Amino acid sequence: MDFGSVITAMVTPFSQDGQVDYQMVEELVQYLFANGSDSVLVNGTTGESPTLSKEEKLAIMKTAVQAAKGKGKIIAGTTNYNTADSIAMTKEAEKTGIDAILAVTPYYNKPPQEGLYQHFTAIAASTSLPVFLYNIPGRTNCNLLPETVLRLSKIVNIVGIKESSGNLNQVGEIISLVDNDFIVYSGDDSMVLPYMSLGARGIFSVASHLKGLRIKEMVLAFQNNDLKTAQKIYYELLPMFTNLFVTTNPIPIKYCLNRVNILVGPCRLPMTGMTSNERTILDKMLASYGLEYTYNCC
Repeated sequence: MDFGSVITAMVTPFSQDGQVDYQMVEELVQYLFANGSDSVLVNGTTGESPTLSKEEKLAIMKTAVQAAKGKGKIIAGTTNYNTADSIAMTKEAEKTGIDAILAVTPYYNKPPQEGLYQHFTAIAASTSLPVFLYNIPGRTNCNLLPETVLRLSKIVNIVGIKESSGNLNQVGEIISLVDNDFIVYSGDDSMVLPYMSLGARGIFSVASHLKGLRIKEMVLAFQNNDLKTAQKIYYELLPMFTNLFVTTNPIPIKYCLNRVNILVGPCRLPMTGMTSNERTILDKMLASYGLEYTYNCC
C-alpha cells in the first residue's frame, strides 16, 4: 500500500465551546487531499490526541475515512503508554476503515528497548493494518534505537517509521540497516531534505496545512534528482517550518489556519492561545507568504 511522500499530520477542529467539529474534520480532510497531501494522519500529536476521548477518536476516524474516499489514505494514531489499551483501541480503529495506524513510543513510563520491542510487536499482532512506528523522544523522553527499529522492521505489517529524533546519525543508521521496503519519513518539516538525502521517503508535515502543494513540489523535485529546485523551495519554506514551532505545536498552526479563514477553532487545555509577540511573528510570516489573514481570531 502506497502512502505517498507528503502526509499531513492534521489538526483536530473544535467549535468555540470545545466540541469536535466533525463537519470541519470532513472539509479539512478534503482540502488537504486537494492541496498536496497523499495521506492524512488523524489523532496524532498535531491532532491533540491526549485530549480526545476514545469515542471522539473513533468518530474522527470514521469521518476522515468517509471524506477520503478515492482521494488518499487515512492513518490514525491509536496507541499510548499502555499496551493493553493500545491493542484495544487499535482493534476498534480497524473497524472504522482506516488504512494504517501510527504507534508512538510509550511516554512517561520509559520502557527499555526490549519493552519497546514487545509493546510494538503485541500491537502489530493485534491488527491486519500496516503499522508505522513513531519516534519522538523530545515529547516522550524515550528513544527508539536503530537496532530495535531493525528488529521491528522484520514484522510483516510494521511497514515504516515517522522519525522525529532530529538525529541525522540515527536516521542514517536506521536506513542503512533496514530493508528497502521499510519506509522512513521525517517527522519534522525542517528536516525533510536532510532526511531524504539519507534515503527517507518524505514527510509527516504540519506546514502542509498551509503550503501543501509547494511542499509536494519540493519533494517531487528531489525525487526527480532536481536538487537545485528542491533546495530553492526548502529555503523558501524554512522560515515557515521554523515559525510554526514558535510555541508548542499545534498552537501556531491552528492560529494560522484560523487567520486564513480555515476555521479549525481553538486548542483544548492544557494547550492555550498565543502571546502577543507570537501572534505578531505569525502574522508577519503569513503576509510574507501571501497568506493574507482575513479572520480576526485568538
